[in-house]
Amino acid sequence: MIEKEVAELRRRIKREHCNISHVFGCYVSEQREIVSTFDQSLTMLPEDEQDKYYALLRKVLTGTLGKNLVDISFSTKQVLDSEEHRLLSTLRSSALKDADALGQLYDKIIASLSLGTNYVILLAEDVYDVPYRSKDGAFQDDAGDTQHTYLLCAVCPVKLSKPGLRYEAAQREFHNRTIDQVVSAPELGFTFPAFDDRRTNLYGALYYCRDASADYAEWIDAIFHTPAPMPAGEQKQTFGQILTESLAEECNYSVVQSVHEQLSDMITAHKEAKVDEPLTISRPQVDQLLQDCGVTQEHMAAFHVKFDEAFGHDAAVSPRNLIEPKRFELRTPDVVIRVNPERQDLIETRTIGGVPYILIKADEGVSLNGVDLSQHAAELAKA
Repeated sequence: MIEKEVAELRRRIKREHCNISHVFGCYVSEQREIVSTFDQSLTMLPEDEQDKYYALLRKVLTGTLGKNLVDISFSTKQVLDSEEHRLLSTLRSSALKDADALGQLYDKIIASLSLGTNYVILLAEDVYDVPYRSKDGAFQDDAGDTQHTYLLCAVCPVKLSKPGLRYEAAQREFHNRTIDQVVSAPELGFTFPAFDDRRTNLYGALYYCRDASADYAEWIDAIFHTPAPMPAGEQKQTFGQILTESLAEECNYSVVQSVHEQLSDMITAHKEAKVDEPLTISRPQVDQLLQDCGVTQEHMAAFHVKFDEAFGHDAAVSPRNLIEPKRFELRTPDVVIRVNPERQDLIETRTIGGVPYILIKADEGVSLNGVDLSQHAAELAKA
């Protein structure tokens, strides 16, 4: 799915737009025991409570594609005949009213997931009459000929509220507040089937994870029975390790800084161009970046092997998962230096007396613990 399609569905998940009338759910204890199951009719609830359910479901369609939102692909064999696809399809075709299928999904989620706290599983079905969209992006509600029926699943931790005092207006006094069990934002979830090219794609689903560094491989295998994508946080760490190990002594400040800058430029250019397709980069493209930095062929060959082993020979990786474009940080065991990514020119490295140093240009706006040192820096510059 692309961002426009995700956003189109996300905008629907509101009381005044979507066709979600019921939310099905299962409350699970920290010990993986089912406390209760429920079928909540939203139309019977006050509007503010309805909105809270919609906000939780809408959350599984938020985040960055390739990081918090990851495409899941089913093989043709799975779509034609597999337990996992048949279960999801049964839930969809029955509008979540098949009790046996619901129970099977609950069991799969519970057996493969431990959040260290109680949690609730929320499930809803929406039927979307997809409007026609003209070339200028305008929607024509009366010209659509496509219907997209899809499921939303959100797994939400349930936490105890903190004790405190609450104000009793009638008595004009403060009293102890009761500790309540509060449903938090979803930790993970999914949308099935995918909404590709603004049409139903039974060969795909969209997986959501709040923490891009979290690894829920067992849960993904239980629900989709597909290889789990490497978490975005692990991709960044792995890429850094590959650079360190393969480039050896050539993995210096200049090379790493240049790679960061070039990847950041790619991300910026892609955003400014407003391209629908997510930005990805292949190993040959990373090769070109390293070649532009002057890395030798010997170290390039080592990089090829390690990159392919970690990500796959034909992998297309999101640059946003390899670096943090808005963060440029140098770290030693005792010092951390954070630099505005747009002012990397303020940093340089130099060897003085055989000892490597990191030098920071400090000719203006210098302060220490809130004390202005600009005048002292100017005096040093004159000296």
